[in-house]
Amino acid sequence: MAAKSSFDLERFFQALGDKTRLRLLNLMGEQEICVCYFVEILDQPQPKISRHLAYLRRAEIVSARREGKWMHYRIVMPPHIGATQILRQTLSALKEEKAMQADRARLTKACCAPKKPAALEGAPLPVAIEEPCGEAC
Repeated sequence: MAAKSSFDLERFFQALGDKTRLRLLNLMGEQEICVCYFVEILDQPQPKISRHLAYLRRAEIVSARREGKWMHYRIVMPPHIGATQILRQTLSALKEEKAMQADRARLTKACCAPKKPAALEGAPLPVAIEEPCGEAC
């Protein structure tokens, strides 16, 4: 397969055109999150969440890191200045949406609860990212 020569703007817009993927981006915000939190907060099966996260990775919007059995995801700014501006505006707009605010509240509750749900036992807490926009800033 030939090396990719340029950023796929169509794939980028398609990635932003799905409610589940927008919810995932909203939850990531400026932090790195283990996939198990997405499953718990969105109440969706792990294969569905993983499929959407893979789509976001292919669109160059998120990156993944494995730590033992845990997969951590974070937003990365795309290597296209226009796409970076659109992604920043999208993330800002998501913060204003009531449903997205409710998702973030559920994440905070799950992370900070004295007793975590069984699915989150032993899961690493989300970690704030010091430089969420990477080198594209």
